[in-house]
Amino acid sequence: MSTDEPAPKGTPSGVDLARVALRAAKEQARARGDAAQQKKQARRGGLRSGARADGRDPMALGAAINRLISERGWEAPAAVGGVMGRWPQIVGEDVAKHCVPEKYDEDERVLVVRCDSTAWATNLRLLAPTLVARLNEDLGHGAVKQIKVYGPGGPARRYGPLRAPGSTGPGDTYG
Repeated sequence: MSTDEPAPKGTPSGVDLARVALRAAKEQARARGDAAQQKKQARRGGLRSGARADGRDPMALGAAINRLISERGWEAPAAVGGVMGRWPQIVGEDVAKHCVPEKYDEDERVLVVRCDSTAWATNLRLLAPTLVARLNEDLGHGAVKQIKVYGPGGPARRYGPLRAPGSTGPGDTYG
């Protein structure tokens, strides 16, 4: 092929090849310049944030907490924790004075509530289906399947000097 004949269609001409070579050279120079700039910044004491937002900029506390909750998969426990904080608004002031949520089992989706008297424990057991429905409206369907209600705990066992180790009290001799 002589220089007087035009190039067949589809093959790049000399001008096109020069443009491609120039573009590649510019990209390589830019990459070398970016690398040199990063080395220089690292020597000066680390990378610094510029005028535009990037991943190194500080974030608001609420956004950081929400990001942590979603990354770790803590949405349901965090929502139940919010319910425990809003317990008086959910169950009412009278019930909240006598019944306190103690813990939430995420695997079984059970909320444990302790009441200060057996009468209030019985009352809350009767209200449990309504309360489960109200909690699931607030948290999402199936977040709480059951509420376990416990009455007041007995007095703490006292271990005196005349008690045998491993003894469970006066009832352990009749078994």
